[in-house]
Amino acid sequence: MKTLFIDCGMGAAGDMLTAALLELLPDKEAFVKMLNVLGIPGVCIAAEKSVKCGITGTQMCVTVNGEEEHSHDEHYHEHEHGHHHDHVHEQEHGHDHEHDHEHSHHEHEHHHNHDHHHSSMQDVQNIIAALSVSEQVKADVMAVYSLIAEAESHAHGVPVTEIHFHEVGTMDAIADVTAVCLLMRELAPEQVVVSPIHVGSGHVHCAHGILPVPAPATAFILKGAPIYSGSIRGELCTPTGAALLQHFATRYGQMPAMRVERIGYGMGKKDFEAANCVRVMFGETEDAGSKTESAQEITELCCNLDDMSPEAVGFAMERIMEAGALDVYTISVGMKKNRPGVMFSVLCRIEDKERMAKLVLTHTTTIGVRTRGWERMTLARCVEKVSTPYGDIRQKISEGYGIRREKWEYEDVAALAKKQGCSFAEAEKLLEENR
Repeated sequence: MKTLFIDCGMGAAGDMLTAALLELLPDKEAFVKMLNVLGIPGVCIAAEKSVKCGITGTQMCVTVNGEEEHSHDEHYHEHEHGHHHDHVHEQEHGHDHEHDHEHSHHEHEHHHNHDHHHSSMQDVQNIIAALSVSEQVKADVMAVYSLIAEAESHAHGVPVTEIHFHEVGTMDAIADVTAVCLLMRELAPEQVVVSPIHVGSGHVHCAHGILPVPAPATAFILKGAPIYSGSIRGELCTPTGAALLQHFATRYGQMPAMRVERIGYGMGKKDFEAANCVRVMFGETEDAGSKTESAQEITELCCNLDDMSPEAVGFAMERIMEAGALDVYTISVGMKKNRPGVMFSVLCRIEDKERMAKLVLTHTTTIGVRTRGWERMTLARCVEKVSTPYGDIRQKISEGYGIRREKWEYEDVAALAKKQGCSFAEAEKLLEENR
């Protein structure tokens, strides 16, 4: 199975994903030339060599009417320019900003003319509609940008129609999103596996106060995805990067066993103690067609608990699943002194055993964890989007050993049921009838 693995150990931004995927192509220059004639107003795109911590990769440079988007201590902020609407200033391009430090330049002086224009969501839709790309790519671009707009709308507490984007940032982000969507179509992976996402730590400073990392819009977009913080101070994942990952990810997890054919490094502009890059690997994973191919060694971690509330147990399960566990479950057990309790079990990859054990000890009241090894055999799994009269609905597909199973994604069916005012079973029936 053609597989793309995206390593987000230093987060993700639109330009970094573009640069990493670009490195997988045999003719990078031809692709960049094609990007420059797509019809994004005023945009000029260039790919440049970059070295981070001794690793050579590609860095993207996007200018709009000769102006490059510069960050001002955070990835987005609100201005007051005499407008009567919320103004979202999308900041991108490889974390080229300082966060959570003693910087005063965001309080707030711009070194460029404030007579710039601002784009509404309708303006963005018009730009995307006019691009010289296929309808499939336009649909991908619009879906990604809709995720961003919905998140900004939620963060600012205003309707999507009232969100306005800074002109340079809008064109800049559209260029990134369009480039990634084109690259994904060009590479055509059968599955996209995304690692847990490092979002950074600390705070971002804006004109209206101090916000936590991840920024509100990014946190909203990444709901349901495994994310984590770390020792690096700064915002490592931007809304555009988050939206692209959420749109294209087949699943989240550690790198699968695969025969790697090509590797790409997309560099950010800022330097950290770790190489500031997104790494992608493209190659073949084994189909679960035989027992030998699908066998996998895993570890089970267990402990017995009789002094935790159901809410606390549920929270621990959520955090451990978010961190990349294969499964977390509980079984009712009887414990000493005739106390009812639960056996708390975590299934994980062998290489994650120590990390998962630490999480169990952190989030539960146990003072010890027992482990044992298992071998499991699984069907190959992927998620496909099915076009229906009710929009694109995700479907989980499992196959191998001559078996194929299809199941509608619960969240999508539930959303359809609410929209149609019917039961969950009726919504599933509607989908089957209109397949």
